[in-house]
Amino acid sequence: MKVRLLAFASASDAVGASELELELDPGFTVAQLKARLEREHPTLAGLWGRIAVAVDGELAADADQLEEGSEVALLPPVSGGSGADRPVGARVAITEEPLDVAAVTATVAGADCGAEVLFLGVVRDHHGGRRVERLTYTAYRPMALERMRRIAAELEQESGGPTRVAIVHRLGTLEPGVPSVAIAVASPHRQEAYEASRRALERLKAEVPIWKREHYAGGDASWREEESLASECAG
Repeated sequence: MKVRLLAFASASDAVGASELELELDPGFTVAQLKARLEREHPTLAGLWGRIAVAVDGELAADADQLEEGSEVALLPPVSGGSGADRPVGARVAITEEPLDVAAVTATVAGADCGAEVLFLGVVRDHHGGRRVERLTYTAYRPMALERMRRIAAELEQESGGPTRVAIVHRLGTLEPGVPSVAIAVASPHRQEAYEASRRALERLKAEVPIWKREHYAGGDASWREEESLASECAG
């Protein structure tokens, strides 16, 4: 049977490609696939403890079996990162275009909410004492969108009131000072809006497969991989 392998961030460096088509025996498990990949790409041996494996957009366990046409993704730790009538799906997006902050805020605005909070994550020009010239963001887009929608929907449900959450993340190469993520929250009261905004950011950085690569003055670069997704699929 044939499966499609996607590798992101440092996993793609280890495999030497971002996408491969593999021929496997029927009934092949995730564990067997990992063993084969390790034999063919020994650099992966030191990465399995921090790489999650997703099958068709859902985190998978080692015992899970693959099927004909399965899409398998190797996911390193991620970068740790009218309003009233728009459903969650219309308020969550991944884009390569510059963020339209006013448009993001408008998706949550409404006369039923007395507080609106906007958070912008902006590319920083330094990290770890080194000058950063630009960042490159990549994502496992289908899974990232599904996770972002889930985060927004769950935060809205937990609020117990007419709270609305919008999350928009940008991909591609961005220079310092450019916004990479916008989170807008509208709620009847400011405390609920502040709290939902804070939790949305924390969950975005921990749960959504989006990676960033820092490019430093001098020409070298490295992946920022801080929040592991692997623990979610243990067992």
